[in-house]
Amino acid sequence: MRSQALRGLLLIVSCASFGGAWAVPARAYAHKVKESVAPPRGWVKHNPAPDHNIVLRIGLPQPNFSTLEKHLYEVSDPDHERYGAHLSKEEVEKLVAPHQESVDLVNEWLETHGIQENDLIRSPAKDWVTLRIPIRLAEKMLDTTYHVWKHTASGDAMVRTTSYSLPSHLHDHIEVVQPTTMFGRFKRSASTISWPEDSETTASLQNLPPIVDTVSGTKVDASCNSTITITCLQQLYNAVGFVPSSEGNSVGITGYLEEFANIQDLQSFYADQRPDALNSSFEFFSVKGLLTHHLPVGGLNDQTLSEAGAEAGLDVQFAFGLSHPIPATFYSTAGRPPFIPDVGTPTDTNEPYTDWLDFILSQSNPPLSISTSYGDDEQTVPESFARRACAGFAQLGARGVSLMFSSGDGGVGDNDPDPATQQCFTNDGRNVTRFLPSFPASCPYVTTVGGTTNIPEVAVSRFFSGGGFSDYFPRPDYQKKAVGDYLAALPKGTYEGLFNPNGRAFPDVAAQSDRFRIFLSGRPVLIGGTSASSPAFAGIVALLNDVRLANNQRPLGFLNPLLYSKGVSGFNDITIGHNSGCGTLGFNATAGWDPVTGLGTPNFGKLKELVIS
Repeated sequence: MRSQALRGLLLIVSCASFGGAWAVPARAYAHKVKESVAPPRGWVKHNPAPDHNIVLRIGLPQPNFSTLEKHLYEVSDPDHERYGAHLSKEEVEKLVAPHQESVDLVNEWLETHGIQENDLIRSPAKDWVTLRIPIRLAEKMLDTTYHVWKHTASGDAMVRTTSYSLPSHLHDHIEVVQPTTMFGRFKRSASTISWPEDSETTASLQNLPPIVDTVSGTKVDASCNSTITITCLQQLYNAVGFVPSSEGNSVGITGYLEEFANIQDLQSFYADQRPDALNSSFEFFSVKGLLTHHLPVGGLNDQTLSEAGAEAGLDVQFAFGLSHPIPATFYSTAGRPPFIPDVGTPTDTNEPYTDWLDFILSQSNPPLSISTSYGDDEQTVPESFARRACAGFAQLGARGVSLMFSSGDGGVGDNDPDPATQQCFTNDGRNVTRFLPSFPASCPYVTTVGGTTNIPEVAVSRFFSGGGFSDYFPRPDYQKKAVGDYLAALPKGTYEGLFNPNGRAFPDVAAQSDRFRIFLSGRPVLIGGTSASSPAFAGIVALLNDVRLANNQRPLGFLNPLLYSKGVSGFNDITIGHNSGCGTLGFNATAGWDPVTGLGTPNFGKLKELVIS
């Protein structure tokens, strides 16, 4: 409850904007440090931050999250009686809602700084509060000083601090405030682009007899060893001839960093590889990335052919091409960190996938299978923030959504061949050599997809499938046996001290990830990276959801408990290759699960029987 004194104080606070002068000073509270980090490796502090606006996200505690997690695992376990009984939007929001005391105390604190309800945007469960304020006010509220920091290797700059404080009585009522100590550079998985081989080479390969994949036993066109198409994936993953037919199914792709999915390129792709899909498209949603005059400004949808995004084109062409005619959605989320304050970009924001989470959690019927090919080094995302974002993914899983993330292309951390420029060091001031897991790939509530190449399949070699062990999240029960078996077979002392053997291990699965033929700005190109494997796997999951819906069963939802139990027999085990990085050969692909290709690549013919049994 607000005190009588506070009510009196609020009555005389100036009605001027919170960037202006005060009629009375804000109520004095004793501040205590909430979070502090060492100056991050590779970043140099420059001058204090100039005047600009900053979008703060304040995370309130979710006291019943453990109950939500229990529901998530029960409805995702194929051996549990509640399997498939996903929660509603309202049920999930109730489970993650903060206590009213937390809401009231945070409101009182904000009001003492002149911030009113109409200055705020609240998440559907009211567990996040977002506000756009001058940075000088943010410094006052958080008892800190922001500086411009520059990344020496890339030249990127951002406005951050290494420590912030909160009134001591709010420490139990606020879990995290960002952007403050987050130095993530939020990047797409590294994609390589090349031009298709000449027609004579392609024609010669097409005239060769089909290749028999020794793992799956399927026959695959010889040309698939130089160019991956929809037909190649259908053949390799045993999905030839399957036509989705169920109502209520859906598939989605997330787009960030001003990547646009070009419809004309999609039509060219369909004409080339999926003619039955010609003249079909996808639904587009523009997701807010910042606040201007308290109104959301969304992601753009520039259909100029020359501005087409390679990542977005790859994602939509293969995810939607594999799953056609399942209804498809593309989400364009605004925001492009790192941030340099200038006249054209007057507002500093967080990593935009949290904006997308706010948006998608507010929707009554999100897509059932969603792929994302973006992320950060885990250590550049403060653990408090990583846990809260990961909890958002858990909410979607509990509602029946399958989330796929690419594992990244840095091997075990950094596949730069020059040891002098490798960045495999801790970010905590100790500068200790360490493998670098990725986030959100390391979140235990998502399905992380590694990369393979060639037929028969091996771990991708032209770049290296990201994989390893989280330093933030403990290994979940669903993968303890599979990962335990791998670690038990690992020669004693291998990479000791370079990774956390008790951490959540990734990737979970894999798919082809090199030489995908897409159309970009009107021309065919070949593109590769785990940014290809994630949407490809998401397309397969959309097909599996169709199988379940056709049998009057609920969608798959969070996949991992299924994959690591009865689903294992539906995967092609990849046993050749490794994921180099940090001056090492990384981990090896081997029989069973491994931190290069996970459980392996999907065999749709087997999985479609397993998911309804």
